[in-house]
Amino acid sequence: MKKIGIAIHGGASQDSEFIRQNKAAYEDGLKTAVQIGYHVLEQGGTSIDAVEQAVKSLEDNPLFNAGRGSALNNQGEIEMDAAVMDGKTLKAGAIAMVTLVKNPVSLARKVLEKTNHVLLCGYGALNLAKNSGMELEDEPYFITNHQVEEFKNANAKDTEDDLLKKQIHGTVGAVALDEYGNVAAATSTGGTSNSLPGRIGDSCIIGAGCYANNQTCAVSATGDGEYIITGAIASTISLYMELTGASLQQACDYVLLERNKDTPGDMGVVSISPSGEIGMAFNCERMHRASIDTNGKLEVAIYK
Repeated sequence: MKKIGIAIHGGASQDSEFIRQNKAAYEDGLKTAVQIGYHVLEQGGTSIDAVEQAVKSLEDNPLFNAGRGSALNNQGEIEMDAAVMDGKTLKAGAIAMVTLVKNPVSLARKVLEKTNHVLLCGYGALNLAKNSGMELEDEPYFITNHQVEEFKNANAKDTEDDLLKKQIHGTVGAVALDEYGNVAAATSTGGTSNSLPGRIGDSCIIGAGCYANNQTCAVSATGDGEYIITGAIASTISLYMELTGASLQQACDYVLLERNKDTPGDMGVVSISPSGEIGMAFNCERMHRASIDTNGKLEVAIYK
């Protein structure tokens, strides 16, 4: 039997009362998403198919900061980013600053498959979605009561300078290995609460929040995007494996917990190798995560 496997995340950061109160619902959402992706693999689907479907499930779940449930910037607006990468071809597609698109991860895949580009943003990405007949939603669809409360609470208590320092973030992502031996990664986010309009995070930056290479691994990152970008987290894990021969878990631990040990931001990764090894690491209180390994074992967790 050929190996298949999948791992997903739903954000990494500090704990909160909201997360504790909704722990069971978060776990159910993670379980549903990872099982959706794994079922695609069981049916002979590709790793790209699997990560797209798993991430779509998380985008549709209002508990997670991607798609429906996206964070609000300091103008109370939605701006979404996403990326996908194929480890076989090293081709990638990404979108940034997108509104109205129900599933940004699927639009990122359109960029990969239907254009000669890697990253489209703003109105250009939205035009591609419209021309491709993708499902759109009005802005209220994306805005949840929880994100409105976070926005109101922050604005009621803090100055503008405080808001830019006190940011609430979260991302969803998936990595998968299909029966053909190919890995893929996808990452999607609703951005960072109270950010300046036009802020672009790591999720759509290939090599930072998303990376896949059949020679090493597929990685999806989450956390403080600025540090994930400057640390080139996803591609550095791949490169460390390539140059040292380290296992995937060793590479994840080294890059997050050693190489970036003095980084003040929260970071986490999920990853998978062509041999089926699953690697995870995070430097903060929690990372919403789930996986189904090559033996079919399901694991779901939030805390360490």
